[in-house]
Amino acid sequence: MLSPYRALFAAPGSKGFTTAGLLGRMPLSMMGIGVVTMISQVTGRYGLAGALSATIALSAAVLGPQISRLVDRYGQRRVLRPATLSALTASAGLLLTTRFDGPDWVLFLCSAGIGCVPSIGAMTRARWALIYRGRPELHTAYAFESVVDEICFIFGPIISIGLCTVWFPEAGPLLAALFLAAGVFWLTSQRATEPPPHPREHHTGGSALRSAGLQVLVATFVATGAIFGAVDVVTVAFADEEGHKGAASIVLAVYAAGSCVAGAVFGLLRFAGAPARRWVLGICAMAVSMIPLLLVGNLPFLAVALFVAGLSIAPTMITTMALVELHVPRAKLTEGMTWVSTGLAVGVALGSSLSGWVIDAAGARAGYGVPVAAGAVAVAVGFLGYRRLSRPVPQRGGTHEKHSEREERNLA
Repeated sequence: MLSPYRALFAAPGSKGFTTAGLLGRMPLSMMGIGVVTMISQVTGRYGLAGALSATIALSAAVLGPQISRLVDRYGQRRVLRPATLSALTASAGLLLTTRFDGPDWVLFLCSAGIGCVPSIGAMTRARWALIYRGRPELHTAYAFESVVDEICFIFGPIISIGLCTVWFPEAGPLLAALFLAAGVFWLTSQRATEPPPHPREHHTGGSALRSAGLQVLVATFVATGAIFGAVDVVTVAFADEEGHKGAASIVLAVYAAGSCVAGAVFGLLRFAGAPARRWVLGICAMAVSMIPLLLVGNLPFLAVALFVAGLSIAPTMITTMALVELHVPRAKLTEGMTWVSTGLAVGVALGSSLSGWVIDAAGARAGYGVPVAAGAVAVAVGFLGYRRLSRPVPQRGGTHEKHSEREERNLA
């Protein structure tokens, strides 16, 4: 049953860059929730905590695609290392300002600087695309990457929230920064699997975001990101109201575990239908799964509801990355994948900030109305943009070349 995953690692260097990618992606699940926990521990202000987490996500949304665009042009090593050093400097400033009770504006400035963190998931997916482009193994590779994402979200919140509540408030974000440094510098030391940079002449036509299909994916994932951001913040507040704040990490890990299980199974399947149809069904399932959260009365029920909700996440993300690979030129693949992460980051910023305000005004239970509303918006945008995703894509590679719908389906 697991042989398709084992076969992936026959490629030389694949074990090394995936392990480095796992370390480098841990901050994705640790930093935002760690900042929420840290600030709420120190100040008791969930509005400020959510706003700082939103600032990190929004900054990453602005800077991430630009960093990835430079990566496509100049290579991962030359771009990722200085970008990571900038993010680490900002992280140190945030922790020191919190520790020594600095002003709020410094907290926001440092949070904005953390947005220089590169999209490690896009970097590892680009390496898989280089190895298995046009082959069925690429679907399995994208599934594996989604499972890695969910492993980060299973263990990251547990580690981050646990360290912040048990050791000292800054411990979670501090470890996230250390993971980032280790992962990026290890990944960029592996030159054999690094995608070659594309010359300037391959970057004609402007940003990858000019693709109509990519625009639909990004817009929909703004709303999807709002689901994730709101669920994180509201779950911490709900657990706090129940008198078990540390249990929030376990509940969020269960949410990620549902996605992890679904992603692992999804990667073993082969599909003949259009990927756009599967994508829309996934968005609808994510939206519907938010409704039971309005009925939560205790942490065990919340954990069960979030596990079921998580089952739709990884399959939708896997299909999304397959659609990105179909809808952007090959020379702009890393940028295209990062734009999806950017949409998520913008949504996380909106969701975490809005839910923080709702919690401060009406309590944690009311906060679960935010992901429900965000899910409805995601479905609306997905249906409106469905035709753009279903059209054959004429642009591939550094130049323009034709691909049939059958070839697109095989890639997905």
